[in-house]
Amino acid sequence: MTTTFQGFPRLRKAVRIDGHRLRFYDAKLEDAGFIHGLRTNSDRAQFLSVVPKQLACQEDWLRRYAGDDTQAYFVVCDGATHERLGTVRLYGTNEKNAFTWGSWLLKVGLPAYCAIESALMVYHYGLSLGFNASYFEVHKDNVSVWRFHERFGAQRVGARDDQLLYDLSPEALQAALIKYRRYLPSGIQVHAM
Repeated sequence: MTTTFQGFPRLRKAVRIDGHRLRFYDAKLEDAGFIHGLRTNSDRAQFLSVVPKQLACQEDWLRRYAGDDTQAYFVVCDGATHERLGTVRLYGTNEKNAFTWGSWLLKVGLPAYCAIESALMVYHYGLSLGFNASYFEVHKDNVSVWRFHERFGAQRVGARDDQLLYDLSPEALQAALIKYRRYLPSGIQVHAM
């Protein structure tokens, strides 16, 4: 079941989003150490912009984020054990009724369903907010991630510097939700702010 927000599409934070095996919760200051550890892990962060080594910088960012209503930043965790597994962020919109997302980092060695279900949860949440499509960038050397998105139906629409630009049309998004529904058979449950 997906909660649908009424009115003009806009990004909103949620306290929690429950999926099939995963759960998202709104990132808080106490998550700074975990997030900073992911973002500075050489295996996970090689395609990110440079991250300051000081944990205090991540804490400062989370303090600013707490008052920012233009994005939603989630910690991804195991729905049963509540172990933190990664992060994902929705942070932009365009005039085509689409949202963008990124900051998608998962711990090394997780089962493949974690990536698939977390992506599906992002798309279900975007739909619940009133969006019907998505767009995003992927570092050109991050082959496994851009291949993942292309398997979901995203179309490469351009490039800028070292980034590949993608669109996921409404039709491709709906097709992906059907194709991968076994990973998220009941959709999501949104616990709004």
